Amino acid sequence: MVEKNNANEIRITRIYDAPVETVWEAWTDPSQIAQWWGPRGFTITTHSKDLRPGGSWVYTMHGPDGVDYPNRTYYFEVEKCAKLVYDHGANDEQPALFRVTVLFSEIEGKTKTEMTIALATAEAVEKVRKIIKEAGGNSTWDRLAEYLEKQASGREKFVINRSFAAPLETVFEMWTNPKHVSQWLPPAGFEMQFVRADIKAGGSTFYVMTGNGLKMYGRVEYLKIEKPNSIVYTQQFCDENEKVSRHPMAPSWPETMLTTVQFAAEGANQTRVTVTWEPYGPITPEELQTFVKSKGGMTQGWTGSFDKLDTHLADR
Repeated sequence: MVEKNNANEIRITRIYDAPVETVWEAWTDPSQIAQWWGPRGFTITTHSKDLRPGGSWVYTMHGPDGVDYPNRTYYFEVEKCAKLVYDHGANDEQPALFRVTVLFSEIEGKTKTEMTIALATAEAVEKVRKIIKEAGGNSTWDRLAEYLEKQASGREKFVINRSFAAPLETVFEMWTNPKHVSQWLPPAGFEMQFVRADIKAGGSTFYVMTGNGLKMYGRVEYLKIEKPNSIVYTQQFCDENEKVSRHPMAPSWPETMLTTVQFAAEGANQTRVTVTWEPYGPITPEELQTFVKSKGGMTQGWTGSFDKLDTHLADR
């Protein structure tokens, strides 16, 4: 979730299904933060960490292209399980890029993190927003959600969030009205048509996507719909006769996927959507490995669909 605040600030708020102490430790313990910090495909090596006012965290971020990014974080405030204030993005050749304040609070056994990124000017904010989007920086907080889930249950999940400038009811309709779904959900270069569409709890859809020389059929079974808060459904690839098949370009992709979509109002005209994706039913080790290794592609695919949804909402 990204909230607008002062012109020179970026605000990011997330709710994690874990106790505050667990989230705090995941955020501050070098061995844990190495499991999720940074955009998808990035890893980090911590050289030193002194978590106290006046202390610093020195680490190198390793990009998927082999490029290393030295980083030095300087801490100003450290209140265990409550607050962190630090400068981010410094190294031996440049000063910090911005000041970060993170607040941790408990909400019904879950943890709310409220991050404020303060920059010098509104122009600097727009520049950083662009950098974050291009680098997939928001996936950092999705990776934290996945890490916490795996630590708690041992299950591998894919999580992605997006905040849309539209009311809750409007965004919910984009996911439940077939004429809207077909306009934004298909990957870039594809068109989507419903052969059958009955979007309700216990209902199902059968659709075909065409593009880039491919024709792909799929089926969705809706397990639960709670308007306007959540949708839960399973999804499978099929042939033209609705017989279950495999992904045409990834034969070891899990046969059935479970999707949970959560909607939360962030104001009168802002809605956060959280998508959680995971294999459903029996799964082989090879299929699980394919799922885990494909998270970068999933991020790219969902981001493309969300970009189209942004455009579709704006056109309305």
